[in-house]
Amino acid sequence: MTPLPRYLQIAESLSREIGTGRLPAGDRLPSERELAADYKVTVVTLRKALAVLAERGLIDRKHGSGTYVTGQSDPSGAYALFRLERHPKGGGVPGADLLSLTMEEDATAFPDAQHIWRIRRLRWLDDVAVAVEDICLNGARAPVVFPGMLSESLYRSYRESFDLEIARATDHLSVAPLPDWAPDAFGNAPSAQFGLVERQAFDRYGTLAERSKTWFDPARARYVARVP
Repeated sequence: MTPLPRYLQIAESLSREIGTGRLPAGDRLPSERELAADYKVTVVTLRKALAVLAERGLIDRKHGSGTYVTGQSDPSGAYALFRLERHPKGGGVPGADLLSLTMEEDATAFPDAQHIWRIRRLRWLDDVAVAVEDICLNGARAPVVFPGMLSESLYRSYRESFDLEIARATDHLSVAPLPDWAPDAFGNAPSAQFGLVERQAFDRYGTLAERSKTWFDPARARYVARVP
């Protein structure tokens, strides 16, 4: 799976924290040196990330005063709908490893598709494995998929490769055992109970584009949804 450049990972992480309200409008961001130290990058890399946020209208950089959150929404954010955060500190830079990609015939998953793409991944936050995902992508919206077409952010990949933009999602939370295909890198027994997020994701036309299940370790991550 193609990793996002480090500066873009940081930009997406900050975009997500702004979009979910963890960094509310009017907040002053820490200094560039503090942020660079937090993300373990150079100031040059951090400035590239801030430039992305400024281009999206998410921050206002005032000379001699600092950098402030504008509070505008970010429809292009790759992790706008990613709801897992590190436990207990919150936040975290997302990442993912592709475990498998298969095409399957499934006439029931989506009413308009003859096949689906099943994508299984290991999810990370700050290089800590926090979840495993089982994703079914509507084959009518993505006729052909190769591993090289998928980056750490699937929603970014959908947009760039298939002109498929996920506009909204419905999540249902419960608990369930870890699936038997979960990799050893996740480091948990399959019989243990984990948080389970079952999602239906829709494109900008209201078409069901993706169904997914995400099992997360509540000792390492938590599901967070903030409302105004």
